Amino acid sequence: MTEPAISLTELSATDTLLTLRLRGACTVVRLEALQKALEPLPKDRDIVLEVSGVERLDTAGAWALINLAKRLEKADKSLRFEGASENFQSLIETVENAYPEPDAEPEHALTITDRLDLLGRKTVAGWTFLSELMAFLGLFLARLFRSILRPSEFRLTALVHHCEAVGVQAVPIVSLMAFLIGVVLAFQGSTQLQQFGAEVFVVDLIAISILRELGILLTAIIVAGRTASAFTAAIGSMKMREEIDAMETLSLDPAMMLFVPRILALLLMLPILGLIADVMGLLGGALMAWADLGISPAMFMTRLVEGTDVKHAIVGLIKAPFFAVTIGVVGCHAGMKVKSNAESLGRQTSAAVVTAIFAVIVIDAMFSIFFAEMGY
Repeated sequence: MTEPAISLTELSATDTLLTLRLRGACTVVRLEALQKALEPLPKDRDIVLEVSGVERLDTAGAWALINLAKRLEKADKSLRFEGASENFQSLIETVENAYPEPDAEPEHALTITDRLDLLGRKTVAGWTFLSELMAFLGLFLARLFRSILRPSEFRLTALVHHCEAVGVQAVPIVSLMAFLIGVVLAFQGSTQLQQFGAEVFVVDLIAISILRELGILLTAIIVAGRTASAFTAAIGSMKMREEIDAMETLSLDPAMMLFVPRILALLLMLPILGLIADVMGLLGGALMAWADLGISPAMFMTRLVEGTDVKHAIVGLIKAPFFAVTIGVVGCHAGMKVKSNAESLGRQTSAAVVTAIFAVIVIDAMFSIFFAEMGY
C-alpha cells in the first residue's frame, strides 16, 4: 500500500504567527520528506499546524513533529496542533514523554551556605533515623512486656523457628570464622613474640583477644550480615505484597507477630554463638601454637586457666545482648521502610547490613572505653 505524500501549505502568516496545513502520511516511510518540509520553517514566530488532513501518524512522524516543537522552544516560540484527533494527540504526548532529556549541566561549586545547608539536612536526617530506631526499640520492649502479661499472644513456634534460623544455621560459619581467627592470632603473635623469647605469652594474647573482643565482635558482624539482611528481606517482601496491611485488617499486631520473635531469637542465640566462637577460637589458637611453637595442648590449657581471668569472658558476653537487640531492631526497621518495588527492597537490605555492622562496631568501641575507664 502506497503511503500518501507529505504536503505542507501555508494558510496565513503574520509577524508573530504562522499557520500551516499538514497533509499526508507522517510515517517512517515518509520521514525524510517530512523532515525536509519542516526543516526550513522559521523559528522567529509561533506556529499553528492544522493536522486534520494527516491520514496516518506513527512514532517516527511524531518524533519529527516533537523535534520541531523543541527547536521552537529553544527560540522561546511554540508549536500548537489544530484539528488533531484523540489518537494523534495521544501519540504525540507518548513520544514527548519518552523524548530523551539533555544532559544535566555540571554542578556549580558549592558555596559556604550550600555546605551548611547540606550539613544541616544530613544532621537532621541522622537524628530522625536514630529517633526512629529508638521508637522501634521502645515498640519491641512494649510488645515483649505485653507478651509476658498475656502469654497466649506470644508466638512460641515462631520463636523456635527463628532460633534455628538465627542460631543453629549460623553455627558452621561462626565456628569456622572463629577457628581461623584463632589460627591467625597464634601465628602472628608467635612471629612477634619469638623475637623476645616470650612465646609462652601467645596463650594470653589469644585468650584475651578472643574472649574479650574478637570472638563476640566478629560473631556479631557475621550475624549482622546474614540475619539483618534476612529480617529486612522477609519483612520487606511481606510489605511489598501488602501482607502486613492484611494482618492489620485482621486485627493482628505486626510487632507482636513479626518483630518480637525475631529480635528475641537473636537475644537468646547470640550469646550462645559467642560462646561457640570463643571455644573454636581458643581451639584454633591452641592447634597453631602446638604446631608452630611446640606448646602442647596440656601446657596451653594450664597457661589458659592460670593466666586468664574469667572476667575477660564475662566482658565479651555482656556485649552480646546489646549487639543482638541492635541487629534485630535495625533489620526489622529497614524491612518496614521498604516501599512497593524491588529496588527499595534491595536498597533497604543493603542499608540494614551496613547500619547493623556499623552500630555493632560503635557499641563495641563504647564498651571498650567504658570497661577501660572502670578498670575491668
